[in-house]
Amino acid sequence: MGNTDILISGGGIAGPALAHWLHAAGFTVTVVERAPAPRPGGQTVDLRGAGRTVIDRMGLMERARELSLDQKGIATVDSGGRITSRLPADAFGGEGIVSEVEILRGDLAGLLYEATAAHTEYLFDDTVTALAQDGDGVTVDFERAGTRRFAAVIGADGLHSVVRSLAFRPESECVRPLDLHLAWFTAEDGPALDGWYLMHNAPGGLVASARPGRGPREIKAGFAFRSGPLALDRRDTAALKEVVARRFAGVGWEVPRLLEAMRDSTDFHLDSLGQVHLDGWSRGRVALLGDAGYSPSPLTGLGTSLALVGAYVLAGEAARSGGDLQTAFRNYDRVMRPYVTKAQELPPGGAGGFAPNSALGIRLRELSMRSMNRWPMRQLLAAQFSKAGDIELPDYGLAAAR
Repeated sequence: MGNTDILISGGGIAGPALAHWLHAAGFTVTVVERAPAPRPGGQTVDLRGAGRTVIDRMGLMERARELSLDQKGIATVDSGGRITSRLPADAFGGEGIVSEVEILRGDLAGLLYEATAAHTEYLFDDTVTALAQDGDGVTVDFERAGTRRFAAVIGADGLHSVVRSLAFRPESECVRPLDLHLAWFTAEDGPALDGWYLMHNAPGGLVASARPGRGPREIKAGFAFRSGPLALDRRDTAALKEVVARRFAGVGWEVPRLLEAMRDSTDFHLDSLGQVHLDGWSRGRVALLGDAGYSPSPLTGLGTSLALVGAYVLAGEAARSGGDLQTAFRNYDRVMRPYVTKAQELPPGGAGGFAPNSALGIRLRELSMRSMNRWPMRQLLAAQFSKAGDIELPDYGLAAAR
């Protein structure tokens, strides 16, 4: 099969999932990750549809269920804390807005890391700085690890992918902004949740939320606001927190308490939302996976499913091609493209439906939440949630090689 050394940039969910399947296919894998260690905590992600099937084929479903959070569903609240609508987790067969299996991003990433650490080389606190490919492989420069040679490089490094910028096009030419920003952090003090994911909308396209974390007092809090592109330095956490604090000044419900908790949080993250659209996910011996190649945005709830399914298909096609990676990349695109196209369709209203600007828009959103179990809204939502399973996963014969 020739050179079997593969570099994956990104140690979140897509990268380690791909490492698992590539190892099963007989490849030698290195993962480089900018963070100094696997990132714990984070917000919840959904295991749904075909993504859940992939985790099951990895033999990790039982452990994933053990790590999943017990959440009753999602509810909207007014400025006084009164619940105005509810959607239980068991709606839509456990595949609704809050899915049957909700797991902290860090817990899922940690599970995948543990499953691959014994056979995968991890380079933490490092990143790719240059790529030079030829007919036989890719020469990679690292910030810390010097220069190394690989048969191929896979960018699984998220919306702001370094690999995509180096081998494809600048971010501005690949990412379609949704004019929505999201901030997430962990709070130890906040509203009483009773197992519910609570969401409060305020005029101006503002959304404050709180959902259960792992510990009895742990809350996963969020602030979302509609805005065009902002000149943000993602490394300046204090300045980013101030941006959020200014946006949500004077908002009711539990927002003042959550803003205070935000100031002391150590895992705060603020970023813009966008979708990645590319005509192809490979350039020679460099390919893209997950959000780096086809981010659907968190509004769809399908980013994790796309990452897991993409990893399975990419490795499976590499195995099926007998190591002819460029053929594998073309077949990966062919198999995944219809699934990605459907998954990138935004739910009704898009960013405006999630974060209405007006009080009337907020009222209509609450009414739509109440009607989600009634026809025709149920039909519309069922079609959106069913996209998670809209792919017939090939059997590549890799599971037995675990």
